[in-house]
Formats: sequence, C-alpha cells, structure tokens
Amino acid sequence: MRIDGAIFDVDGTLLDSMFVWNNIGEDYLLSRGIKSRENLNKTFEYMSILQSAQYYQSEYGLKDSTDEIVNGINKMIARFYMEEAKLKDGVKEFLESLHKNGIQMCVATATDRHLIEPALKRTGIAQYFSEIFTCTSVGFGKDNPTIYLKALEHLKTKKENTFVFEDALYAIKTAKNIGFNVVGVHDKVEIINQHEIKNLVDLYINSFSEMSEYLDEKSFNNSRIRL
Repeated sequence: MRIDGAIFDVDGTLLDSMFVWNNIGEDYLLSRGIKSRENLNKTFEYMSILQSAQYYQSEYGLKDSTDEIVNGINKMIARFYMEEAKLKDGVKEFLESLHKNGIQMCVATATDRHLIEPALKRTGIAQYFSEIFTCTSVGFGKDNPTIYLKALEHLKTKKENTFVFEDALYAIKTAKNIGFNVVGVHDKVEIINQHEIKNLVDLYINSFSEMSEYLDEKSFNNSRIRL
C-alpha cells in the first residue's frame, strides 16, 4: 500500500509519556508532602486540571488558589517533557527512513504545543515534522476528526495514501471512521484495549523497530508499506 504522508500522535506513540498523565494526581500531592487516601489517578481520569485543583482544595484542604495549584501541576508536567520524556524503541530510525524517502510527516496530539515541542527537540526528532497540530489549536479533541483532517490538508497527500500512527483506542476509532489507514502502536497504558485495537487497525506494532519488516525497500521509490 502506497504511503505518501504520515500523521503521528506523540504521547504513547512517539514518546513513552502516558504514565506522567496517569500519575500526576498522586505525584502532585506527594510533592506537597501529602499521601493520597484513594486511587486519585482514577478519580482524576475524566477531570480537567482546573477540576483537579478544585478537588485538592475540597477533599485535601489545600489552601492555595486554583491558579497556584494548576501552575504547580503544569510545572511538573513541563519539567518532565523538557528533561525526562524518552522516545519509544525504534522511533528515530523509522522517522529517518521515512524522511530519506520523501514521506511528508506532521504531528497530531492532544497535548499542548509548549509541552510537546521541547520534548521533540530534545529527543532529536523535531526536524522530521513540518507542523504540530494540537487539540487546543484546532478546537476539538480526538473524538472529533478535525485534527486529522487539518493535518491531512497540511500534508497535501491523499487520505488513502496517508497513515495515522496512534496508541489510544478512541483516537484510532476516529481516524478509522473517516477512512485513514491506521497503525496501532502498543502502549502499556492501553493494554486493556489491546484486543479491540488490533481488530480495528490496519497494522499493529509493539515497537517501531518492527516497521522495517513492512517497509518495501525494493519499491521505496513508490513509498510502500506492506500490510
């Protein structure tokens, strides 16, 4: 199948970083010297950062303003992206292979640009992407197709020749529902949805190192992935 363009998610796909979001509720409390008395990460699963700050105030008695709490959480997350977030196995080599063969690439992520961009630069892959689209910048989450359609418009490639690389079930469903080829990328946070993801995607990989098996090097002038 011909590939002319690629749209990459970041957290859980390019970066091993989903855990920071899943643990931030309890980690922030610990940074304040307080141990949570519940599965706080589960409690915060569907809360915004503002709602989480209000919960800290009402349930844990934090006297800081909501703005101070939100800023504290954001600083912890920003430090992680700037200093700690690591690439998943085989990412840089795969991106370099696509780049050498003229494949157009961009990012579509739910995480804000000011967090993502420093991590992409520090890990040495920022140069492969012509643009970064975020849910904030397009005005919709990944349960809505807008971010993928904006990315496609930017790449100027045909949808049938454009691959979306994602780890999250809900985002994979969105991309598939509008006709993209989707490569599902294994991430431990999505392990509970692994079976359903495998049934939805065109290709499922445990690591980007596996992609060498699917790149048809003999016909890479025609930019093909064997599915």
